[in-house]
Amino acid sequence: MTEFSVDALLADIETLVRCESPSSDLDAVAHSADVLTGVGKALLGVEPERIVLDGRTHLRWRFGDGPARVLLLGHHDTVWPMGSLETHPFSVQDGVLRGPGCFDMKTGVVMVLHVAASLADRSGLSILVTGDEELGSPSSRGLIEEEARGCAAAFVLEASADGGAIKTRRKGVSHYRIEVTGRASHAGLEPEKGINAGIEIAHQVLAVAALASPERGTSVVPTVLSAGTTVNTVPAAAAVEVDVRVWDEEEQLRVDREVRALKPVLDEAQVRVTGGINRPPLDAVSSAALYGLAKELAAELGLPELTEAAVGGASDGNYTAGLGVPTLDGLGAVGGGAHADHEHVLVEELPRRTALLAALVENVLTKGSPSIPTNPVDDSGRARR
Repeated sequence: MTEFSVDALLADIETLVRCESPSSDLDAVAHSADVLTGVGKALLGVEPERIVLDGRTHLRWRFGDGPARVLLLGHHDTVWPMGSLETHPFSVQDGVLRGPGCFDMKTGVVMVLHVAASLADRSGLSILVTGDEELGSPSSRGLIEEEARGCAAAFVLEASADGGAIKTRRKGVSHYRIEVTGRASHAGLEPEKGINAGIEIAHQVLAVAALASPERGTSVVPTVLSAGTTVNTVPAAAAVEVDVRVWDEEEQLRVDREVRALKPVLDEAQVRVTGGINRPPLDAVSSAALYGLAKELAAELGLPELTEAAVGGASDGNYTAGLGVPTLDGLGAVGGGAHADHEHVLVEELPRRTALLAALVENVLTKGSPSIPTNPVDDSGRARR
């Protein structure tokens, strides 16, 4: 088993965590890319390719002259606003590392660089660290798909699920905005002359929420809602944002069709739907072979038995799986509290998790992607879809 220095890992994690990088602040993300470039060059001896798309900074390392066979995928942007270090300072105490973005996912980025540095031959390895994942990867999706296409494996260094579980299924995500146009009038003098966009959007909220299917694990959730301008004016405009999560592509397409088919209820009101499918589902078949390999390697390394989890949140691994690339996600930090005040990483798991990643990368680089089991099953013994 390749041994990794906890002190070296912690030092680089501290460097990245102390460089705040909220997704919405382009200058902060660009500065984070500078800092990450410095850490990567010190470990790998080469600087990455700097790719700026729509003002957002992404970094890519490619090794060898041939096509990429293994993609290590992460992001250096976070949800934490500038100034978060003042309220959530970096610290390591009693075996627990804390700081904004430490769990999601700057620890995972550091693991990637240390694993790459440990390889005797990096040929066929590609590393992509994006700067807009927390926004849904609006500028980097094409870059991710370009880099993943044709790879034998994509390893995603998002943080683990509870207890260190590998994420073998992720829901697909769609986002919509439903806008209603009515007609304003004085709410006291002549309300009958108006077309109340607030009432129409209420009908649309109920209609779109009814598209959910709990039995299939499909959630359709109206979120941000707005209507009207003043208390004494019939609203002329209203809008609602909608978040959709699904386990399978069929459901994603069904919801998409039905959202786009929404019609106004009030006479003369108009309804406009924008948005659509953001990330396809990451299904169990996409991860089954690599998860099986990870379990075998963990046993060979003397690590605790791996577990798996299906989660509602999406990642850039959804994109790679959507291309048919074998994908394993949640290989990063073990801890908890992503996006929350108690965000943390368990220090004792750092060298173990990094060693597992190194073993996976070396195995696929030398042997290729393992075959997919003919009937993959989950921990309960049921066939996994």
